[in-house]
Amino acid sequence: MNGADLLCQTLLANDIDVCFSNPGTSEMHFVAALDRMPEIRCILGLSETVVTAAADGYARMAEKPAATLLHLGPGLANGLANLHNARRAFSPVVNVVGDHTTAHLPHDAPLTSDIEGLARPMSQWVHRTSRADDVGRDAARAIGAAMSWPRQVATLILPADAAWSETAEAPQKAPLASPLAPDAARIAAAAQALRNGRSTTLLLSGMALRAGALETASRIAQKTGARLMAQQSNARTERGAGRVSIARVPYNVDEALATLADTEQVILVGAKAPAAFFAYPGKPSSMLPPACAVQTLAGQDTDLAAALAELADAVGATGLAPVLAPERRPPLPTGALTPDAIFQALTATLPENSIVCDETISSGRNFFAQTAGAPSHDYLQITGGAIGWGLGNAVGAAVACPDRKVVVLQADGSGMYINQALWTQAREGLDVVTVIFANRRYAILHGEFKSVGAGAPGRNASRMLNLDQPAIDWTGLARSMGVEAARAETAEAFSRLLAAAMTRKGPFLIEALI
Repeated sequence: MNGADLLCQTLLANDIDVCFSNPGTSEMHFVAALDRMPEIRCILGLSETVVTAAADGYARMAEKPAATLLHLGPGLANGLANLHNARRAFSPVVNVVGDHTTAHLPHDAPLTSDIEGLARPMSQWVHRTSRADDVGRDAARAIGAAMSWPRQVATLILPADAAWSETAEAPQKAPLASPLAPDAARIAAAAQALRNGRSTTLLLSGMALRAGALETASRIAQKTGARLMAQQSNARTERGAGRVSIARVPYNVDEALATLADTEQVILVGAKAPAAFFAYPGKPSSMLPPACAVQTLAGQDTDLAAALAELADAVGATGLAPVLAPERRPPLPTGALTPDAIFQALTATLPENSIVCDETISSGRNFFAQTAGAPSHDYLQITGGAIGWGLGNAVGAAVACPDRKVVVLQADGSGMYINQALWTQAREGLDVVTVIFANRRYAILHGEFKSVGAGAPGRNASRMLNLDQPAIDWTGLARSMGVEAARAETAEAFSRLLAAAMTRKGPFLIEALI
């Protein structure tokens, strides 16, 4: 047995049985070890950004890590954007990054780089294993770090000689931590705040956005008159008919300021105090009124469901029934194909217990309002703002939940960062419906150009903000990667395609010209 075999055995001993990969020469012994370990499902991504986005989506739905296999520093660097999103989502990920042998590093070969330096900004835990005998222990430490509270991105650097050298060490189990118990003083302070008569917003994120925790939060809101909101970007929200409906803090600064203008105090439950995504001339960074008081009930390191349950007890809300969203199946839309028409068709056709991965960027601002009565579903959102995420995240979600329909809502501009994920969808036969919002421009940047006071875009600016000349043929692109695809230019055509795609298995792409 060599170090790579020991790594595989340690992954399996800790219930990690999926590896999203894009390997190179330095990782060939790990690839060979995976070949000897058929219990681990190995999934190839044609770009590292697909690999890391898939690991993020898998972690959000499986609630455990997948391993990634990345090739030295440049391969890791290619995947960093979606590790940033994973870190912001508190997704557990175990990165295995190959490196040259220890003896080869002083020769400064072309692919030599500071892997630790590249990994640290997007990983909460980074370690280089040095010997084959240490691989099992270090892998267990990486898994333990990824599964700590809050969940983390852990990067283990595996030199080629540590992979190919022999070892007789046994695989190790990772120490798994539990979330912190709720803090009694914070519970008491929040209960007191909810009784003081001030306009209060309970701002939720993380595990507080799961169905059971949301029901508890709804009881608290009914008893105290507090408003429930989710922070703007969240890893996973359980929503739809039969679940508590919750709005998000708006992305637009003026809308967010207006929404929170009357808020006198905010109680954070796994959330951060709302801030603007960017700074704009003459506008504040905080979305809260200057006099608004902010207190934390519990952070991401805490059992948020338990914290809400204890707060419900403290305010006498346990006997109330939560307010649940009624089912609303609207008719299929007709006429012009707009984002709202797409959401209406989605509400009408979405299967029960499906998963929606949303990277619509500017087109999806009305998604929550339009789909509150859709069948119950999990909603996954880009959390770190690093675009080129949705198609790959859907890969991971579909691998984690093969019995559930996955729908990815993908802006065309950001989709071009990660279109290789379509090939992986086809190769693995994943049950994913992809909707491309094809407005053929970076619509969000047109809005940002105006918001920062830059005026109206001229020729040079327009050529940097538009995706025409030539227009991207998403149906042709998808078919070239093995995914069946069709284009819709009207609401009727889109509805027919979507309804058919929802009832069949396997990947299908609809290019929606909006």
